Amino acid sequence: MHNLAIALKKDGHTISGSDDHIANPSKDRLAAQGLLPESEGWFEDRITNDLDVVILGMHARSDNPELARAQELDIPIYSYPEFLYEVSKNKSRVVVAGSHGKTTVTAMVLHVMNYVEMPINFMVGAQLEGFDCMVELSNPSEFMLMEGDEYLSSPIDRRPKFHLYQPNITVITGIAWDHINVFPTFENYVEQFETYLMTVAPGGALIYNEEDEVLKALVERSPAKIKRFPYRTPDFEESEDGTLISTPEGELPLQIFGAHNVSNVEAARWICLEMGVQEIDFYDAISSFKGAQNRMEEWPTTSSLKVFRDFAHAPSKVKATVKAVAHRFDKVRCVLELHTFSSLNPEFIPQYRGTMDGVAEAWVFYSPKALEQKRMAPLSAAEVAAAFGGGVRVFDSAASLQAALEEPADLDALVLMSSGNFEGLPLKELISRY
Repeated sequence: MHNLAIALKKDGHTISGSDDHIANPSKDRLAAQGLLPESEGWFEDRITNDLDVVILGMHARSDNPELARAQELDIPIYSYPEFLYEVSKNKSRVVVAGSHGKTTVTAMVLHVMNYVEMPINFMVGAQLEGFDCMVELSNPSEFMLMEGDEYLSSPIDRRPKFHLYQPNITVITGIAWDHINVFPTFENYVEQFETYLMTVAPGGALIYNEEDEVLKALVERSPAKIKRFPYRTPDFEESEDGTLISTPEGELPLQIFGAHNVSNVEAARWICLEMGVQEIDFYDAISSFKGAQNRMEEWPTTSSLKVFRDFAHAPSKVKATVKAVAHRFDKVRCVLELHTFSSLNPEFIPQYRGTMDGVAEAWVFYSPKALEQKRMAPLSAAEVAAAFGGGVRVFDSAASLQAALEEPADLDALVLMSSGNFEGLPLKELISRY
């Protein structure tokens, strides 16, 4: 939302906004653009007939006083994805969907487009090197590139976000159950992707990962009148020196690693070809891609220890990240924070069983405060350990996790996985002591 506000201001619009809590990096970026509200909270007197549009984020509640005032004044109200469609409906919309890899694939495509000097409009969910704002709406390009998140659009629009984009080109990277709080069964979750296929523009292009059996079956039975292009993970080799991927031009070195990321490269390649990029130019560009912020992002250390910060939180994402790092390094510690509604749900946690196998140390952290904030039932460390199938060390307080992280460790790699912030622990400061 803060990136959208900045993009609209840069395009010449007058922007205001509200939130009950504004944290960094949003806070500093809004302040730099003169967009930071004078105070946090909701103030209905900010909503007047002078406004052309109200854009409603998912974080607001349905009884929000500013929302109620906008409804009373009959001001047009858009959800975030609804607004993005509205400003891109006369362009070719390119949407990256799937339970995992969306941000990385979108970032890869954007990196390539930047490299070949083919500016486009876009919306990406993470910071990317070389870009000061991750939303661009004013470029005259025919393309609009967007992440296709399956979570709900707004508190008053319960449709998944990606149902609103009506893409001309789309990729689906895979399907793995997530968001149990809104999709209570796996079948219900899969239905969202079935519906999504029917929203692709007739004659549009679907690029899909045929190694995912659930996705492959869904695509094959769908009556959608679209072109279908399956892809598979290319051959690759990994060593301590990096990753080599097989291409028609020979072996290409990459700056990222893991089978899931090599698969992401292939998805990005298909998208770029559909957008008019030459294959040789794609490979030239992708060899310099270092990743998106918090997506296996390597943090600097003063020792030989490799430290990675990763957004992995759903079981499929955790499994892919752990597998990738365990394949590359011998002595690995993976630390996972259970932070989302799904990951803290006792019925869902068993989905993590086996996801952290293969590493020397598997740690799991959760905060009782997060359970309270989400109004969820208490959860014991023993329940978490049992759900993971044993073999994990569970921490139920930030203090105990910090104390453990401060202990000397004989490791080759440390991976910190979460969509949260480990309850505000000073992770970089802790890691700097290694």
